[in-house]
Amino acid sequence: MPPKGERRKLQIIETAKEMFIQNGFQSTHIGQVCEKLNIARGTVYQYFSNKKEILYAILDSVIDDIEDIFDQDDMKEYFKSSPDPKAMVKFINNRISKCISVLVNEPIVIRLIFRDISGIDTEVVDRVNLSVMSIVKIIAKEVAEIKNLGVFKNNVDPDITASMIVGGVMMIVYEYDKKNLNVLDGSVVDSIANNYLNGVLKQSN
Repeated sequence: MPPKGERRKLQIIETAKEMFIQNGFQSTHIGQVCEKLNIARGTVYQYFSNKKEILYAILDSVIDDIEDIFDQDDMKEYFKSSPDPKAMVKFINNRISKCISVLVNEPIVIRLIFRDISGIDTEVVDRVNLSVMSIVKIIAKEVAEIKNLGVFKNNVDPDITASMIVGGVMMIVYEYDKKNLNVLDGSVVDSIANNYLNGVLKQSN
């Protein structure tokens, strides 16, 4: 897609996202998005058939970002250099912190998880659940790989660990959002990442 088209698509997504949060999914219409951006309906329909597709694009974007962060080739290449334990922990912490930041910076995903956006139907709920499962699988694959490298404790269960990370982050973000607090204040992301590492790292590291 040409750069101009990509920019327009992102504008549509961001504008719709704000409206979904402020007005509810059911109360937001394509026409309102067009009015806000001062564009014709046909422009939106060049990229999306309906508002559900916009919502799904938001979810897919989150998954793509997390997949990029946990690129397995990058990790294998890094560990080939035989890093010392402190550098290793910093590398892992950086990856998990970036992942947490992606979730933290997309509160609409969190609200969807807790069904806190009015007007979402069963189809949307199912798609949200599939997206969460995809995120958990990506993180579980990361945990399993690091465990195989001998960095994490032998009794660490990748699936359970990944579910705890995603579930914990989502609950924290949801609670902060409800209280109108900035989840990025007080190094929340670093705290979550550090607690995660303290639970899974071998004592020798």
